[in-house]
Amino acid sequence: MNDRTGPQSASQRDLPIVGQGRPERADARRNRLRVLEAAERLFAEHGVKNVSLDAIAAEAGVGKGTVFRRFGDRAGLAVALLDEREQELQAKILTGPPPLGPGVPAAERATAFLDAYLDLLDRHVELFVDSENASEGARYRIGSYHLWHRHLTLLIEEARPDLDADYTAHALLAPLAADLHHSLRETGYDLNRLKSGLRRLAEAALKA
Repeated sequence: MNDRTGPQSASQRDLPIVGQGRPERADARRNRLRVLEAAERLFAEHGVKNVSLDAIAAEAGVGKGTVFRRFGDRAGLAVALLDEREQELQAKILTGPPPLGPGVPAAERATAFLDAYLDLLDRHVELFVDSENASEGARYRIGSYHLWHRHLTLLIEEARPDLDADYTAHALLAPLAADLHHSLRETGYDLNRLKSGLRRLAEAALKA
């Protein structure tokens, strides 16, 4: 860790690491990222349900068999894409520049996280809707929800020791449910309005 970030914070020490597995060969990682980037482009242009594995393989410049063996089907590929993007967000939280990363007050980091997560949710809302509705209560069982809840809980404990940090973290994550976000976007809310509203909620809750 470089000097800019200073000592490791509680949120860095205690935050679980997502997506860790066996080491990946460099060429395998390059191919995987090419497929994920191709899927991301095509999903954004045409919608998840309108994109085939054949189209993704062609866009990535690999064989369909490569995609099938690595991801199984379109649903598996969608899960892998969300996992990759969430790992990138976590890396920024752990070691990236402030305010998302260490080096600023906890309340500022919390609002920066909510902003960053809204960007991710808005970019991949169709994938999030599918993931969070895979079964009843799926949103609250997936590892990423527990990860983000833990991150916010630690920041809230630091910013406002007098609050029930566990509950407050759930309350701040509630507006980030994919179904609600999709519904609000469909009824005319733009992303800046959603960010502004959630930021004000967080600032009000965490104001010392």
